[in-house]
This record gives sequence, C-alpha cells and structure tokens, in this order.
Amino acid sequence: MATACGTPCWVSLMTRDMEAAERFYGSVLDWDFRPGSFGPGFRVALDDGLAVAGLSELATSWQMPVSWSAYFRVDDADLAASRIRERGATMGVGPLRLGEGRAALAADPSGAAFGLWEGDTLPHWEVGSGRAPAWLELRTRDAFAAAVFYGEVFEWADATGRCEVAYQYESNEVFVRAGGHTVAGLRGGGVEAAPDPGVRPRWQVYFRVPDAERAAKAALAAGGTVLAEPAPMSLGVAATLRDPDGALFSVLAA
Repeated sequence: MATACGTPCWVSLMTRDMEAAERFYGSVLDWDFRPGSFGPGFRVALDDGLAVAGLSELATSWQMPVSWSAYFRVDDADLAASRIRERGATMGVGPLRLGEGRAALAADPSGAAFGLWEGDTLPHWEVGSGRAPAWLELRTRDAFAAAVFYGEVFEWADATGRCEVAYQYESNEVFVRAGGHTVAGLRGGGVEAAPDPGVRPRWQVYFRVPDAERAAKAALAAGGTVLAEPAPMSLGVAATLRDPDGALFSVLAA
C-alpha cells in the first residue's frame, strides 16, 4: 500500500550508537525494537507492537549529523532528486535501493535535511493518527520560500489535488493538508548560522506521550537534555528534547 505522493510516510533516526539510542528512546517513549528488513544497521521502533519509526546506524564514512529525518513518498525518486538539484538544494545520499523500495537523503536550500521514499508504505502510519508522530514541523528561514521549494519538488497543490497548502501570513506559517487533515507545518524563524541547533533550519518530529513533563524528566534521567520545557501549544503540551547523541525531537501530550 502507498500513501499519496508528496506526503510524509516515515521518520528515521540517524545515530552513531544503536544500543544507546534504543536504551534512551525505550526509556523516554516506552518503545520496543526489532530488527529492520534492510540489514543489521537498521532497527524498527514499536509502540504497542506497531511500527512507529526507524533507526539507522550511520556509517563512519558518512559525514552526516545525528538527527531525526522525515521521509516523503514519491513516485519516482530520480525525478524528485533532479528537481531538488535544479532548485539549488543538495542530494546527500542516493537514491539507492533499500529492500523493495528506493530511498534518498537531501537538504533543502536552507539546510534542513529530509528524505525521499519510492515504494510501498505502512497502512497504519499517518501523521496525526495511529502510531505515527503527532506532528511534523519545518523550522526554516522563510516558510513561504520553503513552501514553494517543497511544493515544486513534491507537486503539492497540483491539478491532481494531492496536497493542499494553506498560507497564514499573520503568523509566517504554512500548513500542508492531505486526505482532509494537516500532515505538516512550515514555520519561519530558523537561522542557518545560529550557534544553537535548536533554532537552525530542520524538520522537527513530535512524538505522542501521555505526559510531556514526565517524558522530559525521563529524558534527563537517561542522559538527554531538555531544550524547551513543557509548555502549551495549539496541539497540546510540548517539550523539545535532545538525545545523548545530539538528535533533537519533541514530545507532545494532547
């Protein structure tokens, strides 16, 4: 089964220490883990037995930061990669064959990393429902310029109506809707040269938790860092955390 082209279809952690990552996220998010289908360097995180995210061990030759990446489904990874290059962005890895599909990693013109996936997707995985993340948000320099870039790469708001793009000029935000609900937000204010990684352009993943304050305390106890204390937002109470390896993510209690 495949989700609509251009919509988020998976999130994955690129880490340098798989065992430490499993200990940390198992403690903070109560996940279990199983081997992935792509080889010994891949693991799948499970929430109540359902796949919620992937973990990939970075090869020593890959000069890439430890981070969470959002993947978007495409019909043709090569075509999407060419669109990315044509618009002044960077292809980092791939497209390359992974199991029955093809994957690639890229960085948009502001430097935010994201992934492409060509192939089948999990039927239960949909941002905002099931076991998928509760929310994906791009922190970027210019939300409207980012919307143009991603819209052209993924053909958002094209004649087939794959995704709707709603502009909120008052708040410098863009919301992407697919299948009748919002799947991602793009928010301005990211600073590429900022010394604080928390304000650099990036795709931020929000994972559901029963209690954001409890998750923040668990992260500290497991060797992580709380970058933003639990506070109300439009979707609930959220906190921004960093794992011991440096990857940023958020937790959200609705």
